[in-house]
Amino acid sequence: MRLDKYLKVSRLIKRRTVANEACDGGRVLVNDKVAKASVNVKVGDIIEIQFGNKSTKVEVTNIQDSIKKEDAKEMFKYL
Repeated sequence: MRLDKYLKVSRLIKRRTVANEACDGGRVLVNDKVAKASVNVKVGDIIEIQFGNKSTKVEVTNIQDSIKKEDAKEMFKYL
């Protein structure tokens, strides 16, 4: 699954356009490398998102094309 779509479906970022802009701005790292929105995400990948001076680091535990809002937290694990 594309990185921008994963960020939206997992509710880490609310809108796909915002996820796309974060990737283009170099604020998203996958396995400690700056990642573009088109990078394929797989189970076990470590995603780090930088929001201003705050950083969120998660591990991908599940990948689904669509998921209920309540179950979205099961797609990743905070590190």
